Amino acid sequence: MAHEKQTNGAENQADSTVEQYFAKDPQRFAQNLAQALEELGKAAASWRQARESGESTDISAAPLADMVKTFSRVSEYWLSDPARALEAQTRLFGEFMGIWANAIRRMSEDNIADYAPASDRDKRFQDPEWGRNAFFSFLKQAYLVTARWAADLVDGADNLDEATRHKARFYVEQMSQALSPSNFLLTNPELYRETMASDGENLVRGMRMFAEDIAAGKGDLKLRQSDASKFKVGENIATTPGKVIARNRLVEVLQYEPTTKKAFKRPLLIVPPWINKFYILDLNPKRSFIRWAVEQGHTVFVISWINPDERHACLDWGDYIDEGIRFALDTIEQATGEKQVNAMGYCVGGTLLAAGLALMAAEGEQRIASATFLTTQVDFTFAGDLKVFVDEEQIKALDAAMRERGFLDATRMATAFNMLRAGDLIWPYVVNNYLRGQAPLPFDLLYWNSDSTRLAAANHSYYLRNCYLENNLSQGRAVLRGRTLHLEDVDIPIFNLATREDHIAPAKSVFLGSRFFGGPVEFVLAGSGHIAGVINPPEMKKYQFWSGPKPEGELDDWMAQAKENAGSWWPRWHEWITGLDNEEVKARKPAKGKKALADAPGDYVRTRA
Repeated sequence: MAHEKQTNGAENQADSTVEQYFAKDPQRFAQNLAQALEELGKAAASWRQARESGESTDISAAPLADMVKTFSRVSEYWLSDPARALEAQTRLFGEFMGIWANAIRRMSEDNIADYAPASDRDKRFQDPEWGRNAFFSFLKQAYLVTARWAADLVDGADNLDEATRHKARFYVEQMSQALSPSNFLLTNPELYRETMASDGENLVRGMRMFAEDIAAGKGDLKLRQSDASKFKVGENIATTPGKVIARNRLVEVLQYEPTTKKAFKRPLLIVPPWINKFYILDLNPKRSFIRWAVEQGHTVFVISWINPDERHACLDWGDYIDEGIRFALDTIEQATGEKQVNAMGYCVGGTLLAAGLALMAAEGEQRIASATFLTTQVDFTFAGDLKVFVDEEQIKALDAAMRERGFLDATRMATAFNMLRAGDLIWPYVVNNYLRGQAPLPFDLLYWNSDSTRLAAANHSYYLRNCYLENNLSQGRAVLRGRTLHLEDVDIPIFNLATREDHIAPAKSVFLGSRFFGGPVEFVLAGSGHIAGVINPPEMKKYQFWSGPKPEGELDDWMAQAKENAGSWWPRWHEWITGLDNEEVKARKPAKGKKALADAPGDYVRTRA
């Protein structure tokens, strides 16, 4: 009897395991599947209509051609020698035989580990069925060994130059991420179960969101990463009190309300990137660098770039310096009477600031007394995976597309940045949104990340060619306003911050840039990445930073001598900047004696692409 009960229990468990993979109501499932296909048709219609109307144009031909050409170079090496090709094929076959032999052992033995286990940190394969179910276990392991085999083919191809190898690694990683069995309904046990349990309602919700996101992207997929309905700029995000005190066709200049009776004599001008909006520095009161700087006694001014359109097509870096940085310096002098300021540039805003400093040095202008660069590259030798998208053919294709409209659509650049961390910023949201049918949670950082901006044609073309493609800025070949720029002419004190896990401005690249300036450089390396490493208030007591000797030699050599410090780099920066000049004056109110143009965060920042 005991044996019979045990057998029945095992059978019932097997039945329940099998039942979870069948629809509860086949008729309802069929109806939902038809409705999901209808929503998918709406997405296809939006995609087609945008192209027929000219609202969206495809510029993917050049990147796709580059990927094919790159993979052809890898294949050429392995296929040119039959013995070498056989060795590669045999290696993959051996891996599959290992998985098969392991599966047979698991049928008769308990506690046998996978032949090709996934990393404990790999969130894609956390569901127990990936290990318990023989079918899904085989899929997972076959995928993992194939992905590793493909990566090894790139590393083992001796005929590749370093640029081609870099591209091949990037493209293989993108393909591997895209083809993961976790991304497909029929090969993901969790998704399959949820689909059967809801009779396909998740697909109806998901395809509806997919159609909405294609429409929102005007024919391109605008992948939602956060619940945008929960945020409103100026109400619960970007809320530090201040005023817009000046405006032109390119920028608004914001001045923030003081919270101290005294303020440092030198104002602080922040030059943010124009690829995203400035309020990454003012997400919420607890994580706002702007608010914190005001509380330390700085008179803070911020440039808010316009979200450009066809009217701004011809504005290049010279215009962005003149109508951005110089216009802000004029505004600060009118508002405070000060002719000397501390300037801070973030990411590409810092690159523009560096170019502007070199141009001003050539012209004898000395209004910026110190410069702080946050995750800023001025030399692009080690610029990371973004270099994959920059070669002569791809830039020509991009230039042609931008000439038609006068700007690069925001979705294009956002997608490129997301691809740098596709495993975190693309595929989890594809699965969650469109297959699971669940709307993403509200998260201010990801809301900001999705609040992308268009890029003016002349400005973006100058950036790609003179920085990523030809590396002219650091090599003394970049020309603006008829003058050749030399970073060694910039002899003011510089605080140069890199972040250790940066995928946009790699720490090695930022460190190398330190050597091109003519004055003293204080290099600091913060923990975490491009955003979290910068937006790290002291009160959070997270991460760490390293400070040390002059940034000479290699980054690893510098790290060996550097001191690790717990917590935020913000107080270290404040100590550095007040060490240059700590003279104080009475705190200044924004727009004193004049009517402000608007309350902070202003009008330009509210324009969504």
